[in-house]
Amino acid sequence: MAPKSGTNSHPYGYERFVFTCLLIGQLWLHLLQGKTCWRKISEHLFKTGPASMIPVLLVNILAGMIFTIQAARQLESVGAINSVGGVFALAFCRELAPILTASVIAGQVGSAFAAEIGSMKVTEQIDALYTLRTDPIDYLILPRVLACCMTVPTLIILGLVCGLLSGIFAATQFYQVPPLVFMESVRSFLKTADLINLGFKGIVFGATIGTIGCGWGMTTYGGVKQVGESATAAVVVSGVAIFALDLAISILFGDLPLGQPL
Repeated sequence: MAPKSGTNSHPYGYERFVFTCLLIGQLWLHLLQGKTCWRKISEHLFKTGPASMIPVLLVNILAGMIFTIQAARQLESVGAINSVGGVFALAFCRELAPILTASVIAGQVGSAFAAEIGSMKVTEQIDALYTLRTDPIDYLILPRVLACCMTVPTLIILGLVCGLLSGIFAATQFYQVPPLVFMESVRSFLKTADLINLGFKGIVFGATIGTIGCGWGMTTYGGVKQVGESATAAVVVSGVAIFALDLAISILFGDLPLGQPL
């Protein structure tokens, strides 16, 4: 499955991108055929879920307070302080919460996947799986990707709730905006489609993190140094991919008025 090579791969080499793109197709094929080790999924759910919860919640809590303080400061200067909840809904709920959550998970989970599979690759454990007639996609990669797809949407929602509560706290304590006024402003701007969009983004971001982490691990050659380089590169590429996909989804869902002058 992985390219056969005796030389060390560059952390951002084109062969890694090509392999990861091909890996996406193989994952879909194996998933449709029901070829996966479902028992292995539960082993990775903790790593991608509860183990990542604390940093995700802390980042969203702090970001929610920072965003609310900065937005309220500007709105207060124009006498529109009661609209801070709506601004919060438009920016934080739609974009910042999913991006921040996915970025934190990419740093913790994506790097772990790349390091684990990369270590197995350089120590020839992957070759041993082939000898045992076990497909690494079914046993190693697909369970990790599915675990990410299951947990990232949940963590995004939890992060959004914590960010919203911290935003209410900041608006109340620093700008005397009543919680009911803040929530009413959020409700007037936030739509049901936005929540559906959050779930969709979570699945896409989770699949991206898992696939890139595993892809970079499978294309690791050399020794311990190369394993570390692969883990670092997987985080960087996942972060860039998350922002690129978020832009594509925003355009797809009609947030950008294409065909109209900017």
